[in-house]
Amino acid sequence: LRQATLVLPKTGERVKRAVTFRGISNHDGGSSDDGPDEHSPLLGRRSSIRQIVRPSNGRSTLRSIIARWQALILRAWTFAKSNTGRGVLKCSIAYFLGSLATFVPAIAALLGPQDGKHMVATITVYFHPARSQGSMFEAIILAAAAFLYAVFICFTSMGVSILFGQTLDLLVVGHLIVLIVFCGGGLGFVGWVKQRLAHPLVNIACSLTSLAIITVLTKEGAVQAAQFSDDKVTMVLKMIIMGVLATTAVCFLLSPTSARTELRQSMIKATDSFGELLSLITTTFLNGFASEAESDQFRLASDKYKAQFKALTKNLKEAKYEYYVTGREREYRIECRLVDCMRRLGQDIGGLRSAASTQLLLLSQGTAAGNNTPVSGNSTFLSRAPSFSVLTDSRTSLSGSHGVLTAIDEISEDGTEGEAATTPESILRESMVEDDYLPTANSPGEIFTRFILQLGPSMKSLAVTLKQLLDELPYSSESNYEVAYNPQFSSSLSDAIKLYSEARDEALSLLYKDKELSIKRPVEVQADFEEVAASCGYFSFSLQDFAHETEAYLRILEDLKSETEHRPAGRTWSWLKFWQSWGASAAHHPNDLEVEVPVEQNGRPGSLPNVSKSMERKAVLTGDLNPVGQQRSYRYRLWKFVSVFRRDDTKFAIKVGAGAALYALPSFLVSTRPIYQHWRGEWGLLSYMLVCSMTIGASNTTGFARFAGTCIGAVCAITAWIISRGNAIALACFGWLMSYWTAYIIVVQGKGPMGRFIMLTYNLSALYAYSLSVKDLDDDDDEGGINPLITEIAAHRVVAVLVGCLWGLIVTRLVWPISARRKFVDGLSLLWLRMGLIWKRDPLAVLLDGQSPNAYMDLGEEFELSGFLTRLESLRSAATSEMDLQGPFPDPSYGRILTSTNNMLDAFHAMNVVIMKDPRASKGEAEILRYTSAERAQLCTRISHLFSVLASSLKLEYPLNEALPSTEHARDRLLAKLFRFRKELENSGATDKDFALLYAYVLVTGQLSNEIEKVGSELEKLFGTLNEDALKLQ
Repeated sequence: LRQATLVLPKTGERVKRAVTFRGISNHDGGSSDDGPDEHSPLLGRRSSIRQIVRPSNGRSTLRSIIARWQALILRAWTFAKSNTGRGVLKCSIAYFLGSLATFVPAIAALLGPQDGKHMVATITVYFHPARSQGSMFEAIILAAAAFLYAVFICFTSMGVSILFGQTLDLLVVGHLIVLIVFCGGGLGFVGWVKQRLAHPLVNIACSLTSLAIITVLTKEGAVQAAQFSDDKVTMVLKMIIMGVLATTAVCFLLSPTSARTELRQSMIKATDSFGELLSLITTTFLNGFASEAESDQFRLASDKYKAQFKALTKNLKEAKYEYYVTGREREYRIECRLVDCMRRLGQDIGGLRSAASTQLLLLSQGTAAGNNTPVSGNSTFLSRAPSFSVLTDSRTSLSGSHGVLTAIDEISEDGTEGEAATTPESILRESMVEDDYLPTANSPGEIFTRFILQLGPSMKSLAVTLKQLLDELPYSSESNYEVAYNPQFSSSLSDAIKLYSEARDEALSLLYKDKELSIKRPVEVQADFEEVAASCGYFSFSLQDFAHETEAYLRILEDLKSETEHRPAGRTWSWLKFWQSWGASAAHHPNDLEVEVPVEQNGRPGSLPNVSKSMERKAVLTGDLNPVGQQRSYRYRLWKFVSVFRRDDTKFAIKVGAGAALYALPSFLVSTRPIYQHWRGEWGLLSYMLVCSMTIGASNTTGFARFAGTCIGAVCAITAWIISRGNAIALACFGWLMSYWTAYIIVVQGKGPMGRFIMLTYNLSALYAYSLSVKDLDDDDDEGGINPLITEIAAHRVVAVLVGCLWGLIVTRLVWPISARRKFVDGLSLLWLRMGLIWKRDPLAVLLDGQSPNAYMDLGEEFELSGFLTRLESLRSAATSEMDLQGPFPDPSYGRILTSTNNMLDAFHAMNVVIMKDPRASKGEAEILRYTSAERAQLCTRISHLFSVLASSLKLEYPLNEALPSTEHARDRLLAKLFRFRKELENSGATDKDFALLYAYVLVTGQLSNEIEKVGSELEKLFGTLNEDALKLQ
């Protein structure tokens, strides 16, 4: 590109030179000499190693073995020094400390002569220290809540048993109430909370409270004997305190990890990814090559941003606990605003990418047009400009393709600067500026070329300024993490935006000239011209919006720097002053800095917003209250009242509680209680609680993982006991090795259930056997006494876990079964139906009507839709574990369908962002909206209809109709109407800025059409053949 004025962020100096993106070509995805590139053979490096170490004699074989061991040791040492490796080591140390409650007599004496001391070690496995300090604070809170709930259930059940057994002499009735209300209802509520919150730490806390409740209610015996005994509850409290203290001490003292530090690291990486994506998208838009948007570098930058955004959400929530404990609530609130601003920056990046993708799509359509394939040459004077190689042919007939867009090759960024003053391109630019004249554009490709020639240098200059600015933000270094705010940044960015805005206004004013508008063209050609204008205009406006959002980013950083350096309010700990929080909602200060980022979805994760509430809100706004509907029959009101029992989560809680009560029934019968105790029924009931999941597929997955972990743990316990012969030191060392291995499974591989059950079974067998051998139990004759039978102990645990898993699978499959496949299909079809209803409300009508009952989409509904899509992802993974006679679940096809659906929601979000920036239409926008109301209504109706067709086809598993309505012609009519608006109503007062809203609308509808076509093709593959059974009239 030609020279442009570049504003340096640090100094504010204006430099006129050839603008380049330096240092990003080989940053992530580029080729280098240190590794293989795309032209290297896949086995080249391995072959070279084999040539070097090819064994010709015994010495070379020894060298190769030594080299391999050295490489293995080097990788192990590298892993040990990493954060993950240190976390695994911390887990093993915490387990070793927890196991001392079994092996050290002085510590074991604190718990009394009762079994279950191995629970201290088990707690260190569940609440492992490989987490941040903020996450550990959260774990402590959840552990305390779990214990309090268990104490409430246990003591209340004892009181009911004593009341009916000793006072009323109705012990059987008391047992029945305890069994139904406290065992069934209490554990059913635990299962409901586990599924409702769907949080890893909540799941662990639910496992802990289930273990305490099951142990007291079914094993300890006080409830069955109608006696009050706090021994077991006190011992559980002591074990929880010991386990939490051990894991907390390791977490805070050995290589502590701060969530605040991880949050700042994530902010640095996310901001860097913004700069990378901005430079790549801008370069792609200027060059016009789809290969750049599909390159590995672009893909890596996008994946990096997505990963960092997930880390931002996680680290912000964990950092909240650290900030509140240290009394820095104001700093946390400012960082919430900062993360929220980064979220909006990511949305602007999405808008830039959408505009660039549309332009690439237009280019690909143009180059694929039959006999009008562009060729390079000197057919136009534009093609001789040194900055571009314009691939176009002036002899192309307009009646052929009517809009062949042509690719533009940007020259090397190291081009000679001195040639810029004498090239034809400079002559062209001077004529554009001075004479306000440009020859008639005969194709949309030439319009795009002219736009890039005029605005390209300024566009790239602003992008480079933003890239350099983002590279410096938000923190200076990774050692002290000082806020890297410089007052010069704001003034430099303001100057760069001002220069860009002037150049943009000039480029947009030259994009359409009277001479071009006076020529009559077919509707298709007018649509192509206007679509190019939409692509160019929307990209330029999106780049400016990104720059303005960066200004807001700098203002928040200024507030954060003032707070961290001066801290005028000091450490507040306002959250402890609960008496002040009562009136906080009534006296809200406008300058309050607390702007919470919606880290989690409101309400139930993955649930869709309530349609009835939206209808009630619409009725209130319109005044259309049906008096007949207010006088509903009592049967209907009763049906609405009991609707809570028709929900899946309520059904799940009921069946989990009923199954738990039936499983615990033998512990309350005199004839079956010995069998229950001998085969360790309490661990089977715990396994049942852990296996039960909402869907059949999830239960299958967790059941297999836990049973496999139980078998592995039993084998390891038997091996350890035989090798150590019951020696405490040997068992402690073997347990440390086991904990290190399982910590790797839990932390690195992410297989938490399997890793935890391996250690749980090991503790139940090996550590329990050691307690028997040292006479540390009340009933020393159980399972061998002082000479424990390790195989029998392990067999009892394995059988108990197997029975519990099987019982969980039976309850999940037979009682109100919830198929992940069916729920996934129903949920996806419902999501499409809701998306169709959302689009049926004209998105832009709200700008004319103001407060309208037919609002396009509020922020809460948007987050709920995104959360519901996340839930569908989990259902899809669970559906792969379900067995069906129809065949395996078509996971790849549904994966592509979900990807397209996610892209549709991104398009919805882009439209919502544009609308929410200015909810009231300007005078020019109102004129354009009224002029195009009929075309927009037709387009909205067709898009809504297509969503309904997709939802019906998926719900019924029925092939799509071949005669589906197309949105292409409706979009062409809308684009042509916009084109004619410029010519017919040129004196209406509408400016180029007023067209930005319609440009975004056009791009969103185009993206929706493309994604709907992709989904339709996938549905044809799934249901393309008619099933004769589906056509039978029965």
